[in-house]
Amino acid sequence: MEVYYLDHPHYMKKEDIPPLAMALGFFDGVHLGHQKVIAAAKREADQKGYKSAVMSFNPHPSVVLGRSVQHVQYITPLEEKIRLIHDLGIDYFFIVRFTEEFANLLPQEYVDRFLIDLNVKHVVAGFDYTYGRMGKGTMETLPFHAREMFTFSVVDKLQYGQEKISSTAIRGCIHDGRMEQLPHFLGRFYTTKGKVIHGEKRGRTIGFPTANIDIHDDYLLPPTGVYAVKLTIEKSGETFKGVCNVGYKPTFHKEQTDKPSIEVFIFDFDRYIYDEKVTIEWHRRLRSEQKFSGIDELIAQIEKDKAQAHDYFEKIRKETCILS
Repeated sequence: MEVYYLDHPHYMKKEDIPPLAMALGFFDGVHLGHQKVIAAAKREADQKGYKSAVMSFNPHPSVVLGRSVQHVQYITPLEEKIRLIHDLGIDYFFIVRFTEEFANLLPQEYVDRFLIDLNVKHVVAGFDYTYGRMGKGTMETLPFHAREMFTFSVVDKLQYGQEKISSTAIRGCIHDGRMEQLPHFLGRFYTTKGKVIHGEKRGRTIGFPTANIDIHDDYLLPPTGVYAVKLTIEKSGETFKGVCNVGYKPTFHKEQTDKPSIEVFIFDFDRYIYDEKVTIEWHRRLRSEQKFSGIDELIAQIEKDKAQAHDYFEKIRKETCILS
């Protein structure tokens, strides 16, 4: 997949780009609804002999338009979004730098410069996609702005039960710690990437050594608490089950730090993995964070957390065996 970062104005020449079928959207999460839009663009490309493409924006429009918003946490930060869209078999990914100047483009100007001038021959977007200044351009106005230079198709909303599959719904699940519901929206469990760093090394003194994970601030994190997780080591590709604590360790700290620590107790594991890049796959919230009266009470609770996580993964294993 070829990745292009575009500014406004951009200087790409139409004659240097093959005919494209392009999916439009911000695509935070690359969830099942997004995948449906992207698949439709790829299908159109395959049928018409075009190249498939996706256009997204960076940073999130709220950083520019919200004015008070300084930083946004993402379901899929840009690097992860690129990886996921690559895995969907797309040929071109255009990432437009979202600025006030870009936001102020009239709908026709946006279509002319970022669709027609990029040799787009077919556009695919969700039913609620908007474009141009103040979102005045919609999928109903697109035929007019297309000026017969490209065709288009609209993808209806996708639902899980009675709820629309959307980045907003996914953010709500993560915010509430409802991690086990996310595969119904994402088509996969929620993941975050980070690096193993040195921590306080207190876990090893009580028989539960943990891997302290430094996760980039761009990731949206679930609330404090204890989770059943899987951890994958990037270099080796190995995946292990474990229990992850997200929090401020009130049993040992009176004052709260700026951001929570993320520690994973990996089952049946005894290796040196400092500085390794890892991925945490969040499966289920087991409980909220607690302050314990002492070490013995903490150890007893960790044993319960471990047993609960083991039970969860065993149940998943049996269900998978039955389905297969």
